[in-house]
Formats: sequence, C-alpha cells, structure tokens
Amino acid sequence: MKLIAAPVSPYSRKARIVLAEKRIEYEMVVDSPLDPATRVPEFNPLGKIPVLVLDDDTTLFDSRVIVEYLDNANPVGRLIPDDTRQRIQVRRWEALADGCTDAAIAVVMEKRRPAGQQSAELIARQEAKIDRALKAMSEELGSRTWCTGELYNLADVAVGCALGYLELRMPDLNWRKLYPNLGKVFDKLSKRASFKDTAPPKG
Repeated sequence: MKLIAAPVSPYSRKARIVLAEKRIEYEMVVDSPLDPATRVPEFNPLGKIPVLVLDDDTTLFDSRVIVEYLDNANPVGRLIPDDTRQRIQVRRWEALADGCTDAAIAVVMEKRRPAGQQSAELIARQEAKIDRALKAMSEELGSRTWCTGELYNLADVAVGCALGYLELRMPDLNWRKLYPNLGKVFDKLSKRASFKDTAPPKG
C-alpha cells in the first residue's frame, strides 16, 4: 500500500494520522501537485493529494474516502462509529473542519499570487468562512473532552489537522486567544504519537 502525499498537506496529514492510529503499514511517496514534474494526475484525475494506492493498484482519492476505507480495513481503534447518528455527527465535524481547511488553503494560494493580481474580495470571503467555522467548532465543543464526547475519533483528527494548518500558514490569526477550548484540544492532540510524527515542517 502506498500513500501519495506531501508533508505540508493537511489532507495528507489526515490520512497519515489515520494510518498511524490504525497501525497500517504503508509506503509514503512524496509528490506535490504544484510541482511541474508531478505524477499525481496519473493516479487521481483531479490532480489532488492524498491518493492511496492499494496492493492491486486500485487508487482511492479524497481524504474522506481514504479514511473511511482505512477505518474499515482494520478493526483496531475504530475512528468512525457504527451507529448511524454518531457516525453522522463525526462526519459533520469532519466536513466543518475540512471546509475550514479549504478556506485557509484558498487564502494561502491567493496570497502567493503577485500583489497586483490578488483578490481582496476572495481573501475576505474565505477568511470569513474560517472565522465562522472556528466559532462553530468552539461553540459545539464547549467543555467536552473531545469533539463528539468522551471518545477520540475522526472528528478530532480532522479538527486537529485544520488547526495545525492554521498554525503553520496563518500564524497571525490568533485563534487560540479567541477559542481557548479549541487550543486545549489541539494541545492534547499534538501530544499523540500520530500527530507528532506527522507534524508538517515549518518554513
């Protein structure tokens, strides 16, 4: 099994964390879609990472599809509940965290364009999505131990990856001061081996 991924990609990190939590062995193939020599489109027609290449050369793409496959591939440490109501709650958290990540990536990519070509309207719109997502996550988390209650699961993985990306790429956002309960959960997540071992390189 191979995972085509990039160390700084938050979605690659989500897949890597799940692989670690599920204790599944794999080979990581580093490839960035932004590299002119990228081979990612050969495995995913959308040209996005991560891509999971199975032993029979079947490819799975989109982190949500990959993590669901992995969670069912090994019974160790289930991250997506079997109960329908609980499962939907976890996937809803994942969608919220992933949406926050999408908006952050959009801001980062826009700000990499030449100053005269950047859209202030686009940046403001995406930053508003981030603000709303963080507020919603904080309000729903409340004083709970984990995102959906007392058990660590995929919701926490997705939120941890989103917050980690904000720490890396938008350090001036100051979300910790506004939402200390999210900071508390993130600090707790950061101590897990799966998060420490997949921390993106800074710079």
